[in-house]
Amino acid sequence: MRSAVKRLLDIFLSAAGLVVASPIILVTGLVVRFSLGSPVLFRQKRPGLRAKPFTLLKFRTMTDARDRGGRLLPDSQRLTGIGSTIRRFSLDELPQLWNVLKGDLSIVGPRPLLMQYLDRYTPEQMRRHEVKPGITGWAQVNGRNALSWEEKFRLDVWYVDHWSLWLDFRILARTLLMVISGKGLTQEGHATMEEFMGTCCDSHQLSEYHGENREIRG
Repeated sequence: MRSAVKRLLDIFLSAAGLVVASPIILVTGLVVRFSLGSPVLFRQKRPGLRAKPFTLLKFRTMTDARDRGGRLLPDSQRLTGIGSTIRRFSLDELPQLWNVLKGDLSIVGPRPLLMQYLDRYTPEQMRRHEVKPGITGWAQVNGRNALSWEEKFRLDVWYVDHWSLWLDFRILARTLLMVISGKGLTQEGHATMEEFMGTCCDSHQLSEYHGENREIRG
C-alpha cells in the first residue's frame, strides 16, 4: 500500500513539475544548446531498482574536450561557467522528472550512480538498490557531495531501512533548502564527486559481494 501511494505521488509530482517547470526547462535547454551545442541532454545507463539498468537524463554541463590521445579531459577542465551555474541550482536534474514519470526513478531515493560501481560495493552497500533510486535522497540532504562515499552509502542504506512517506516529505523540504543554499554541491578539491574505487575489505569479502552482485544483475 505504501509503495502504491509513493508511486502515485511520484506520478503527480513529476507531471506537475514538468508542467510548472516547463519554461525553466525550455530556457535551460536553449542555454545549453547555444553554449555547448548538441546534444542538449546527457544520457547514461545507470542502475535502478535491483540494479536493473535504465537511461538517466540530464542537461549537459560539460564540454567534450579531449587531450591529444583522444581521452576526455578531467571534469574540472570540461565543466563550463554556465554548466557550473546550471549545477548550482540543480537545473541539470530537471529532465529526470521524465524518468520519474516513466517509473525509472522516484522523486526520493538513493541517487543512481555508475554501472561500473556495482562490482565495487560491499554486500551492505549493495542494499541501496533494494528501493527505486531517486532525484534526491537522505544522503543528499545530509551533506550531498561533501560526504565521503562510505558516509553516503551508510545514509542510503539507513533510508532503505527507515523509509516512510513522512521521511520522503522531510527530505523534499530539506532539498529545497539545499538547492537554495548550494551547500555540499561539490567535494573539496574536486569539480564533481571523485570516482568510487571500492571500500577496502579482505579477499573473502570481495569474493562474496562480487558473487552477490552478479546474482542480482542476472
